Amino acid sequence: MIQSIKNAWNTPDLRKKLLFTAIILLLYRLGAQIPVPYISSDVLRAAMLSTEGSILGWLNILSGDALSKATLFALSVSPYITSSIVMQLLTIAIPALERLSKEGEEGKKKINSITRIVTVALALITSIGYYQVMKSYQALTRLDLFSAIVIVACYCAGASLIMWLAEKINESGIGNGISLILFINIIATVPTVIGQLWALILSGWLGIVYAVLTVVFTVAAIGFIVWMTNSERRIPVQYAKKVVGRKMYGGQGTNLPIKLNMTGVMPIIFASSIVSLPATIGAFFPAPAQGTFWRGVLDFFSYQSPVYAILFFVLIIAFAYFYVSISFNPIEVANNLKNNGGSIPGIRPGKPTSDYITKILNRITLLGALLLSVIAVLPLVINMVSVAISGGTAGMTGLAFGGSSLIIVVGVVLETIRDIEAQMTLRHYKGFLE
Repeated sequence: MIQSIKNAWNTPDLRKKLLFTAIILLLYRLGAQIPVPYISSDVLRAAMLSTEGSILGWLNILSGDALSKATLFALSVSPYITSSIVMQLLTIAIPALERLSKEGEEGKKKINSITRIVTVALALITSIGYYQVMKSYQALTRLDLFSAIVIVACYCAGASLIMWLAEKINESGIGNGISLILFINIIATVPTVIGQLWALILSGWLGIVYAVLTVVFTVAAIGFIVWMTNSERRIPVQYAKKVVGRKMYGGQGTNLPIKLNMTGVMPIIFASSIVSLPATIGAFFPAPAQGTFWRGVLDFFSYQSPVYAILFFVLIIAFAYFYVSISFNPIEVANNLKNNGGSIPGIRPGKPTSDYITKILNRITLLGALLLSVIAVLPLVINMVSVAISGGTAGMTGLAFGGSSLIIVVGVVLETIRDIEAQMTLRHYKGFLE
């Protein structure tokens, strides 16, 4: 990885793209420090400490703590990611959008334009929701209509500016704009995690053991995620020979790769949104007193509860199958192979090929979903065990979404390195005229 970056830096064209991307990310981090007026960041930060395990806590991690600080980029990339997911689902459900997606580059531009409009609409809705949350937390210094319009407008403008910065990285940088912004947000929380680890070390021997286990888990998880991301099942494909004029085409053998972790982190995002819904709803209301029914409900679905971990585990597997079903169509793949003269050895073209691919896809999806669930749920289990052993003194709430964050960070790094290597290969390729 380091060698790839060095080689890219020695290429003038890629060096300009790397510098441009670094400048855009720096501007983004500066924007994430600009406060929005009429909000008390100290009150909001104290209130956000009670949202650990809820969707607000997850969004705060994805925003690089910008949400708890009430800054211009508090919405982060969430509206754009949600808009992209919605458009991906609608492309399958609405025939007009499906036809548009098959029109090549022109259709892709139209879908991107619609995605931008949906992003702004979602940013507006989310901004109004955040305003109500901050109002319930009593984090607003003014409650008149003008201050509400200013806060909502600042959040919407911030989300639109983030979308523009990401597209600039795609156009003039190294690409993966949204992924890199998400990556830099998670990396920005590393000093806070290090501070928590240091506090644990100073707390006593239980804290030291817990800190060491956390570091060991992080290193082991990174290596495991790299292996899982690069793993794939290769289905052999053989193309029939055909003669055109005096030349013979085809006859070569290739393979159809099916990645072990085809869904990436999307099942975790979906599952965390559902399983943290009770805690998210509870954040909108005053905390119930100890011993009451509603307090018991919130504790039952708390991220420190075994029920939370079990539901999280099951939902990740369910959403993995759901996401694969909408992103990979075995029937279409089988038809493409048949139309191009390709076939899987020992499998007849058409429906038998589709059924064979579906069977392999289901097995790979189950294995990948199980591994993904283990990575996401294991930090929760470690946190619960440490709290139980220490009597509530050695837990670290930053581990609530530690596995999810690691998957995002490692996935973005691997994807970016692959893109850089692909661009370097393109620039150093020598054609038959050279």
